[in-house]
Amino acid sequence: MPELAAQCRTRLRSLAGLTGALLTLAMLLLSMPIAGADVSGQASIAVLEFESYNLTPIADTAEDMKRTASISGMLEQALQETTDVRIVSIDPVDVREADAGFGYLFEHGDVAAQLGLAHGADWVLVGRLHKPSFLFSYLMARLVDARTGKVAEDLIVEIKGQQQVVTRKGVERLAEKLAVRLAAGTGATGEPSAQR
Repeated sequence: MPELAAQCRTRLRSLAGLTGALLTLAMLLLSMPIAGADVSGQASIAVLEFESYNLTPIADTAEDMKRTASISGMLEQALQETTDVRIVSIDPVDVREADAGFGYLFEHGDVAAQLGLAHGADWVLVGRLHKPSFLFSYLMARLVDARTGKVAEDLIVEIKGQQQVVTRKGVERLAEKLAVRLAAGTGATGEPSAQR
């Protein structure tokens, strides 16, 4: 019987040593960053191309379409100059596959969120150049929290005057508003933020 007790104590000691080693290994594995995860704490955003929502009786010209296509790039540049937010690029092919038609991603934040999350973005910005008149237009940007799929805020900037000149200024104002909102972190406000 004393031999059996000694064998049991020996086995328990080796199990205790093995358990300690396994716990240490588990803690090391859990503390390691996940591949592709951003461990810097830096927020990331995907800025999708803006759509032209022209309500005027005359269709967009080639120049109008070019200007609308340039908005997302101008916004990304303004964000890089004024914030520490990391810009996430999403292949236009992936955007087209997720987009079921005009305005779909703007109206379906949950789908935009899935697209952003699949590409490692914390936030997704879906935008429109809303043109109800020849005299003015609105930059409308819907900020979606990719982690929750919820619309965090609708940002609106009115631009008046010669579109070539005021579009850049409008984008800069939008970037300022966006920087403030991103600095505030998560949480939906449910209220649009309009700056004119």
